[in-house]
Order: sequence, then structure tokens, then C-alpha cells
Amino acid sequence: MSDNSSTSFVTRLAKRFKAKPSSSRRLGLGPQLLLQLIMFTIAASVMYPLLWVISLSLDPRNILRPTELRLIPPGATLENYRQVFIQPTPNPVSLSELALNSFSLSIGTAIVSVLIGVFAAYAFSRRRFAGRQALMISVLAVLMLPAIATLPALFVLLNRVQISIGEIQFNLRNSLWGVSLAVLSGLLPFAIWNLKGYLDTIPKDLEEAALIDGCTRNQAFFRVTLPLAVPALAVTGFLGFMATWSEFAISWQFLTNPKDFTLAMGLYNMVGQFAGSVSWSRFSAMAILFALPVSVVYLYLQKYIVSGLAIGGVKG
Repeated sequence: MSDNSSTSFVTRLAKRFKAKPSSSRRLGLGPQLLLQLIMFTIAASVMYPLLWVISLSLDPRNILRPTELRLIPPGATLENYRQVFIQPTPNPVSLSELALNSFSLSIGTAIVSVLIGVFAAYAFSRRRFAGRQALMISVLAVLMLPAIATLPALFVLLNRVQISIGEIQFNLRNSLWGVSLAVLSGLLPFAIWNLKGYLDTIPKDLEEAALIDGCTRNQAFFRVTLPLAVPALAVTGFLGFMATWSEFAISWQFLTNPKDFTLAMGLYNMVGQFAGSVSWSRFSAMAILFALPVSVVYLYLQKYIVSGLAIGGVKG
């Protein structure tokens, strides 16, 4: 009898606090219109500069100071893009050479930072060894340090490295290899901490089950843990690619040969000494071509990036 009474009490309590039907919680016409207006204002504020730059890149008048927005300018043409492809800056270097340097630098540093970062993050996440806490604090300290603060030390250090292979002689600082090492010094701390936080969410029981089934420690890592960490690897790789793609300060200080310049340096060279002499139509075309690869990479990795960024929002 007592069991029945307690059950009926629980049932009445559940009915009392039962959520109202979803239809009763629908917004009225006024709040809906207000939210739509806010969303439209945000979308317009984001899209206006983009549309303005696209319109300016199609303008054949080569105006020095743009003062108006026309989605389709009079006599719209792709001539600015053609001239940018041939020679975007006064330096004797083509857009393809600049793009190749940027791609090599960005993809190389992103891949290396992920490869080294995932092994270091796995060691910090799964292993307990002497000096672990001190190393983690050191990595965090480097991560908190502004990248520009390390520029003088990296310049002096890499400038001392002279490489001579047969007739090939070059200074490591004045090369894309030196820029890659300098950029990696800033990407690795972020990659390690970002991947460690993700690996901490992967249960150790999965690896232990693989060990019981006959896998070695390395096999358990490569066959169990690493596939589960693909979203975090994609996020870390994309953020490393994007940071290196838009990197300017290190490249500008290290490189002197125009053949080694990146797209970011080429875009800066288009401005010249005086902004009043800039061809803003060509500059806009160059800016669109500069931003396009990052957008393509993001769309390609969007599925992994969204799932990787959402990890940690809920536990279970």
C-alpha cells in the first residue's frame, strides 16, 4: 500500500512540474520581428565590407579613393584580377610564386605542429613522469608570451646558422625554412595544450581494452586514440594554417629576397609608401585572392572543426 501511495505521489509531482507544450512557448509576432531585425542588422554589418571589396575589385576605373558602393560598378571587368596574377607588386615576382611560398609555409608548419603536438599532448595526458608539471607550465608560459616578443631572439639565433651544401650556401634566417622554425615556435605550445585538453576527454578504458586484446601501446594509440582525435587534429591544423597564412611580422623581418616573399608580404607591398598612390581596385582583387584559400580550407574541414570545437561543451 505504501508503495502505491509513494508511486502516486511521484506521478502527481511529475504532472505538476511537467513542462508546458512547446506551442505555448512560441514567440509572438513582435519578438520575432525584433529578433529578425537584429539578425538582419548583424548580417548587413558583416556582408557590407565584403560586398564593397568585391565591387571595388571589379571596378575598371582604377580610382584612388573609393567613395561609393555599387554592387555592379560601371564597366565591371576582371582586368584587375588578371594584372594581379601577372605581377601583383613592383617586385619581379608573380602571384603564383607568392602563393606557392605561402602554401608551403602554411601547410608545412600546420602539419609539423600537429604531428609533434599530438605526441607531446599524449605524453602529457597519459604519462606521469618527473618534471611533467614544470614542462606543462613552461609550455603555458610560452603560449601566453606574445609572438612578437620572441622575434629579436629568433632573429639573432637563426641568423647565426649558415648552411653550406656544395655550391648552395644560404643563411637560415633569410629563408622560408627559418621562417617556418620561427612560426613553429609559436604554434607548438598552442597545439600541445589544445590537443591535450581533447585527449583528456578520451577514456583510458578504450586503450586498456585494446591492450587486453593484444595491441601494443603504440598500436593502441594509432588505432584507437588517434582516430578519435581527428576533430581536434582538424581544428588544430586549421588554426595553425590560418595563423601562418596571415603571418606577416616574422616574414617581413626575416626575408629579403622577393622570390621568398609570401602573399601577406605581397599585399603589404601593394600599399607603397603613400596610401594615396594605391590602386585600390587591384588591392581589393589581391585581398580577395588572399582570403580565398582560407575559406576553402574551412569549408572542407567544417564538419571536423564544428565537432572539435563543440567537444567539452557537455560531459557524457
